[in-house]
Amino acid sequence: MTFDSGRRSSFKKMILSGAAVGSLTSFEMKEEPTFQLKGNINHGVCAWSMRPLSLEELCANIKKVGVGAIDLIGPKNWETLKKYDIHCSMCNGAELGIPDGFNDPKFHDQLEKNYTEVIPLVAKAGYQNLIAFSGNRRGMDDETGLKNCEIGIKKILSLAEKHNVIITMELLNSRVDHKDYMCDKSAWGVELCKRISSENFKLLFDIYHMQIDEGDIIRSIRNNHQYFGHYHTAGNPGRNDLDDKQEIYYPPIMQAIVDSGFKGYVSHEFIPKGEDKIAALGHAVQVCDV
Repeated sequence: MTFDSGRRSSFKKMILSGAAVGSLTSFEMKEEPTFQLKGNINHGVCAWSMRPLSLEELCANIKKVGVGAIDLIGPKNWETLKKYDIHCSMCNGAELGIPDGFNDPKFHDQLEKNYTEVIPLVAKAGYQNLIAFSGNRRGMDDETGLKNCEIGIKKILSLAEKHNVIITMELLNSRVDHKDYMCDKSAWGVELCKRISSENFKLLFDIYHMQIDEGDIIRSIRNNHQYFGHYHTAGNPGRNDLDDKQEIYYPPIMQAIVDSGFKGYVSHEFIPKGEDKIAALGHAVQVCDV
């Protein structure tokens, strides 16, 4: 696996001459990317992974590297995205956190209240995807977790369908980053989708997480893409740049996503190793441009 090492330096030349992205003082940036993309992938980015860039700095700079959306932003920050005409590709703000999710009935009332409040706000803002989590096992078996999640999610499903909002449960690894998380295998998540049986409930297929817990990424996409409403990227091991220091070869994975007919967003959720976060993001965009 080899990536062109010159790509990263070429992106650095695209930013303001002599300016470090992490300390930009001017937000007057070009909105169009400064390189040509094929346009088969809609690129997003997760704001938290690009720290210490502020949300304002991120919004002002991502379009020039071909990114038009940001993940995991809640209602209080949507106005900043709209100011820069940046889409919110995955909303948050209704969940209780990763460990406390729909698999435990004791959280159902609060989750129902939260999602009932946030779902209409998502729709009113012109967005569609809203994050959800299974929660940790805490000794619970798979079948009990499936039944509990189905009960809890169906409490908010009619409202989601009414507003055309997609409740999107994220697949996370339980080996390294999120010990004890229940929705840690695509088969479990797909079974939940089948039981709920609604286009308004899908999975966030995080490629990094699923590489750790199950591998066989391309086959999973080919066989189950109808249940995947969103994708995340990152290099493994380390959750860093999509470069030749990690084991995931992204171009054929992206091609499998394109071949599936997917029209949503692939959002980059890696933690850049270098100081130039925007250049690293641009490099990831080009790696995934198929």
